[in-house]
Amino acid sequence: MARMEQAIQNIVDMFVEYADGDGKLNKEELRKMMEKEIQNPEIKIMERMDRNRDGEVNFKEFVKCVVFMAKCLYRKKTGRCQEEED
Repeated sequence: MARMEQAIQNIVDMFVEYADGDGKLNKEELRKMMEKEIQNPEIKIMERMDRNRDGEVNFKEFVKCVVFMAKCLYRKKTGRCQEEED
């Protein structure tokens, strides 16, 4: 499997693992995932992921978080400042 495919597969697998089969992360599942899977403290601000404020993070909200984390890590790695937001 190519690197990007493997990275995407890992992200999907992680979401499914922590979502306990219901397709959403509740606050406790989200907390457990962040504590175990995120090493950079500056990225742990992701509690803002629950965009619709239903107390759970669905896959779409989760993917938006992953994009945000990727942008943060890119900026940190390259020193580039990307002002545009998608």
